[in-house]
Amino acid sequence: MVAPVRSFSALERPRHSFRFFDTLIVIFVTVLLVSNLIGPKICAVGPFRISGAQLLFPITYIFGDIFTEVYGYAGSRRAIWLGFFGSALMALFGMLVVLLPPAPDFKDQAAFATVFGFVPRMVAASLSAYWAGEFANSYVMARMKVWTKGRALWVRTIGSTAVGQLVDSAVIMVLAFAGRESWSTIGNLILSGYVGKVLYEAAATPLTYLVVNKLKGAEGVDVYDTRTDFSPFAKGSAGEDFVPFGLRPEAGAAD
Repeated sequence: MVAPVRSFSALERPRHSFRFFDTLIVIFVTVLLVSNLIGPKICAVGPFRISGAQLLFPITYIFGDIFTEVYGYAGSRRAIWLGFFGSALMALFGMLVVLLPPAPDFKDQAAFATVFGFVPRMVAASLSAYWAGEFANSYVMARMKVWTKGRALWVRTIGSTAVGQLVDSAVIMVLAFAGRESWSTIGNLILSGYVGKVLYEAAATPLTYLVVNKLKGAEGVDVYDTRTDFSPFAKGSAGEDFVPFGLRPEAGAAD
């Protein structure tokens, strides 16, 4: 029996040069680091109390959706690991510099420690939640794109965020507060943060559509993770199918 001929070219990532990928990673990591720095402040919005990080951190999930949709799971995996190591490095050196004795004429040690005096347990909880949540988001986004054959982007962005943010919220609240707060309080924190983040993503859907379509057109490809190794620790980036932008796999394209 003769195998059917593929209707589109399968290319490996090293053979395709992306114009905006590295720039987007820089922006993504910057947003992630800034959200960690502004997180300790509790802001009052009417009767509600939110962490400063909630203004920026959900944007990292929007970036995660964009990376996966435009550049594939392997591209998102690279961005996630770079963000993880950047956050870990900032936390490590923040704690180290706070521990160093201040100069006699340095009068702002208390304020400096408030901003950079990361608590080890919170650092571990935050990094674990970020790692697990981002990879869950990217995996669901990539698999749903193949299942839907590239249709209904809004279903993928909201659906992947619903999974990723649930993992993120549950991991960070349990690791950070288990043994210190009651399980009912932890459950309340998980639910409150989760609902707010998913609504944030839903509200940003039109912007996500705009950015994704602009980037696909500029890069000239549309990635389907049909043969990708989804392990977070996989090396290399080959395995995705690159389709000319505007053509779904079943639509066909010239080889």
